[in-house]
Amino acid sequence: MTTPKDDNPATAHPTGLQPSPADANRSEQAAAVLAQEPGEALTTNQGLPISDNQNSLRAGPRGPTLLEDHILREKIMHFDHERIPERVVHARGAGAHGFFEVYKSMSNYTKAGFLQDPQVKTPVFVRFSTVVGSRGSADTARDVRGFAVKFYTQEGNFDLVGNNMPVFFIQDAIKFPDLVHAIKPEPHHEIPQASAAHDTFWDFISLMPESAHMIMWVMSDRAIPRSFSMMEGFGVHTFRFINESGKSSFVKFHWKPVLGVHSLVWDEAVKLAGKDPDFHRRDLWEAINQGHYPEWELGVQIVPEEDEYKFDFDLLDATKLIPELLVPVQIIGKLTLNRNPDNFFAETEQVAFHPGHIVPGIDFSNDPLLQGRLFSYTDTQLSRLGSTNFHEIPINRPIAAVNNNQRDGHMRQTIIKGRVSYEPNSLGDGCPMQQPWEQGGFVSYGESLEGEKMRVRSDSFADHFSQAALFWRSQSAWEKDHIIAALLFELGKVEVDTVRERMVSILTQIDKFLAYRVAEGLGMAVPPPPGGAADVPRNDGLEMDPTLSMSNTRKDSIVGRKVAVLIADNVDQTSIHAVCKALEAEGATVKFIAPRLGEIKSSEKESIKVNHSLPTVGSVLFDAVFIPGGQRSVETLCANADAVLFVKEAYKHGKAIAAHHDGTLLLAQAARSAGIADGAFKGPGVITLSPQAVNDSFVKNFIAAIAMHRFTERPDLNAIVA
Repeated sequence: MTTPKDDNPATAHPTGLQPSPADANRSEQAAAVLAQEPGEALTTNQGLPISDNQNSLRAGPRGPTLLEDHILREKIMHFDHERIPERVVHARGAGAHGFFEVYKSMSNYTKAGFLQDPQVKTPVFVRFSTVVGSRGSADTARDVRGFAVKFYTQEGNFDLVGNNMPVFFIQDAIKFPDLVHAIKPEPHHEIPQASAAHDTFWDFISLMPESAHMIMWVMSDRAIPRSFSMMEGFGVHTFRFINESGKSSFVKFHWKPVLGVHSLVWDEAVKLAGKDPDFHRRDLWEAINQGHYPEWELGVQIVPEEDEYKFDFDLLDATKLIPELLVPVQIIGKLTLNRNPDNFFAETEQVAFHPGHIVPGIDFSNDPLLQGRLFSYTDTQLSRLGSTNFHEIPINRPIAAVNNNQRDGHMRQTIIKGRVSYEPNSLGDGCPMQQPWEQGGFVSYGESLEGEKMRVRSDSFADHFSQAALFWRSQSAWEKDHIIAALLFELGKVEVDTVRERMVSILTQIDKFLAYRVAEGLGMAVPPPPGGAADVPRNDGLEMDPTLSMSNTRKDSIVGRKVAVLIADNVDQTSIHAVCKALEAEGATVKFIAPRLGEIKSSEKESIKVNHSLPTVGSVLFDAVFIPGGQRSVETLCANADAVLFVKEAYKHGKAIAAHHDGTLLLAQAARSAGIADGAFKGPGVITLSPQAVNDSFVKNFIAAIAMHRFTERPDLNAIVA
């Protein structure tokens, strides 16, 4: 029988059959469902109303998250698979190979093999990343930086998956999809890219007071590091060390950069996004190629299990840190990166980290954010890398032998012979077989648990503002000014007045002066405290912790620093030789910048190869500037707008500037263009010498100034337009 056909293909049924009136009615209902506006009731994907979207299901207020939490699993799994093939978060990254060496055996605390013998070099692969932006975004966006280390140990891979900030926005993993949805580009127009400066993010944050501490870190200059090698790393969560006898201690992991903790300023970060959006990944690549291997020392804060409750905060709360004044960081080893990847995609892009990749002697705590991550990472890798066999990709492959009964799956590479793929068995002589703790097997720590099955947040997680206030009080004056400026920029982009008001209301609980400055800058009155603020517990035991301020970091090295030397024809060759040789001997990289590419002739008729032309670079790409003498050279530069801007911008950003002899004329020209009344750039970090030859004192003072990183106390910085 021939089926009648609809002449209008737009209304034809997918099967080719004419729809009946009942079918048409159902199709209209289905279309209405598919096009429906968001309703009032929060439900699962199956329409089940959700009574609590704030807390995972756990065994008691501080107990582990339960696998039966189908709401958490559905929410996290949907989130994990939302974007392919790039990572949902941490999409933009850079990586390198290296090794880790422990300084002394940690056997008193842990049986982890790679932490026992100082003679053993454990191979590592490290990936740094931004969190919010896509793969095509800029390196210098204001953002958290991922700091993930894969240790290829003899007991299997250990992944220390952390960030450059010690705390996080949320306390429970069930809120992670909400956080990322809020901070990602808004779904109706996909704007803005790689930025938190928009309504949905601050709407979410202003309704989540637990985020107050993390917001202070993100609004600080920690969110715009100078380089990967000058930022800290943190494991964020509280883990466990377990020694050979089974004794457990709580542990927090820290990476301390050997070069100190240094940052960009916001104006630099914005300009770098245009001048060189690959600034951080280029810096890492070039440093390794030049033999200036980035180094970090591994530190741990260890808390005996019996001291779990001695603090006025909860060790399981990822929005809290352990102040170093209370528990000093013990430095136990060093990480060195000494080899760039051979293929970005095969290594940096395909590397798969997971906080659940641990080794005997390291175990988890019941941190509810960590517990959710243990599920999420595997699920994400299955989606992103397309196979359960992602562990066989070379960059993910452990150096320890892999021996199990998992055989098949998409893109399986290992060919295992034999008929046995199950356990227990007798046909394979019982192999592979379980290994007890005494023989190196992993055994989960035997923690006693008791509690009702419930969705609830522990009361010990309730203090949202004390550590945010501690961070604020611990900052130097210039760091506080930068936090205020960041909040004014971010909240100034928010279009909904009530969101701004609600956020400033939160700030009143951190510091009244902070809230006043932000409110004043936004042109609004300071709002009243948020509802229920009086009931939030406070524990202001510490007035400040100096380790939280970058002002107290190391400032005695110029290794890896980039110094621009501004030159033109007839530059003084003698001063160039004296200064540049000394800079390179201290580990700095020197680049010659001129009005044009090619070669220029010095006053001694020697040829100098130009590395960059002035129109293609800016002072934001460098840490310091040297202006050698040579009258005709300096006159040419004084007449060049790019050269004048270069110096003026470097001065505004507090960078070290040295000028020899006629070079001081370019300093004066830049000062006049900046509107400085007396026509002179001066103050700390400005090193001049005229008219005598370059001497040791001049060179040493310049090197010391570069090591200081930045001089925020210079006069008139805010008045200079550059």
